[in-house]
Amino acid sequence: MSLFDKLRGELVDIVEWLDDSRDTIVWRFPRHQNEIKMGAKLVVRESQTAVFVNEGQIADAFPPGTYPLETRNLPVLSTLKGWKYGFNSPFKAEVYFVNTRQFTEMKWGTQNPVILRDAEFGVVRLRAFGAYAARVVDAQKLLRELVGTDPQFRTEEVQEYLRQVIVGRLGGALAAAGVPLLDLAAHQDAIGRRLAAALTEELAELGIAIPTFVIENISVPPEVERALDKRTGMGAVGDLDRFTRYQAATALEEAAKNPGGEAGAGVGLGMGMAMGQQMARAMSGEAGTPPQQPGGAEPPPLPNQTQWFIGVAGQRQGPFDLGGLAEQVGAGTLGPDTLVWRAGLAQWQPAGQLPELASVLASVPPPLPPQ
Repeated sequence: MSLFDKLRGELVDIVEWLDDSRDTIVWRFPRHQNEIKMGAKLVVRESQTAVFVNEGQIADAFPPGTYPLETRNLPVLSTLKGWKYGFNSPFKAEVYFVNTRQFTEMKWGTQNPVILRDAEFGVVRLRAFGAYAARVVDAQKLLRELVGTDPQFRTEEVQEYLRQVIVGRLGGALAAAGVPLLDLAAHQDAIGRRLAAALTEELAELGIAIPTFVIENISVPPEVERALDKRTGMGAVGDLDRFTRYQAATALEEAAKNPGGEAGAGVGLGMGMAMGQQMARAMSGEAGTPPQQPGGAEPPPLPNQTQWFIGVAGQRQGPFDLGGLAEQVGAGTLGPDTLVWRAGLAQWQPAGQLPELASVLASVPPPLPPQ
């Protein structure tokens, strides 16, 4: 093989990319010394964009289609090169194929909880995870801002950055939604759409859009889950009094099935009698009657009865209510000059000087006239 044939074989006739991966965003076309033959064919398939870079500068971008690489197709590149022979000889350029389809297998999740304020539960910590789709909408911006000279730019190189942007936006989106904690599940789709729009706007300078954003789950800490489970259980029980009677009846039925066991005897003699009385009262309409005071203890005096003390022969007697004072009047122990005291008086005073005792002393006859 002659030297001319060897050099001619180094030149590229067709520039194209057949993607056999699912995670490659940008792929640089490989060639010897970046030489492309004048008149070579460029094939750009659907969901692709071809970008030519000359001496570190983006020259041209081609949408899907088939293009012969001639001067009229690469005016910017021709100006940058300024070859002596124009495009009549091979030229050097880097060709990047950018995948513009949706990358749907992108996952996100919160490593640390997002703190929010809820009207019903107060301050709560939420975790969330889900998936989203990313798409390149401006190949030239992507090359300038993220790819650089990377010959094969994959989703894993940008996924962590996108996850951080998503988590940074998540707390604000949940707070702005104004949805109570218990209603978040019903509004996940709407929140996801708002997040997709916000993320697309923020990533526009990188040439990336987020057409779809899915929130799969929003969870709370385990202690909050247990509290919610208790509240749900209480709501399912409903009337606690009826539920207690139902449990008592069930226990009696189980005890009756095992009369010889210790548990059955205990339930049958103890719990059975008490619960049986409660059920009898419920059936007779007396379930609302409060239980009787255990023991024979005498209740204290009514709070509206004033307690009095009287001084007789230098001794304190009492306490007496008004009825007791009337008995002392009848017995001749209490008279207008008898010293009395009750709570609120600064000192002992004669009974006749207290208007509140006038009705009690009315039954005291006046002293006999002198003979």
